[in-house]
Formats: sequence, C-alpha cells, structure tokens
Amino acid sequence: MSRIGKLPISLPDNVQIEVSKDNNVTVKGPKGTLVVPVDRDINVATEEGQLLVTRPTEQKRHKAMHGLYRSLLNNASMA
Repeated sequence: MSRIGKLPISLPDNVQIEVSKDNNVTVKGPKGTLVVPVDRDINVATEEGQLLVTRPTEQKRHKAMHGLYRSLLNNASMA
C-alpha cells in the first residue's frame, strides 16, 4: 500500500480542504461536505493545491494506514 500512499492528491479548484488538530479532514465541494477521521499517527498536509499524506515510520501498520487514508481522502476529494 505504500506505493499508493506516496502519490499526492491533486485537488480540483472547487474543493476546499481543512485539517483540524484532532486529524479530522473536512472536504467541501459542489456535491456536499465529507469529514474523514484520520488515524493520529498519519500526517495530512496541503501544499500548492495538493494533499500530502505521510507516515512516521516503516512499520507494517503505518504502511497499511498510509495507503488506506490516502485512498479514502482521494475518494472524498472527488465527491
């Protein structure tokens, strides 16, 4: 799953992303609003119109969560 997690998520112009301190990511777009709770070990950041998901270590659990949350956030940004 780490190959999936390394890819940045390109955000469309009409989508807004907010990352709260408790790692809840709010995605607002033309079709509505979605809130994706992200594991506290996974880091989410926005840079230059892209959403980046990173993991702290190379542990198997972190690798699996990295790919999972990247996929969930990518799907939310398309909705």
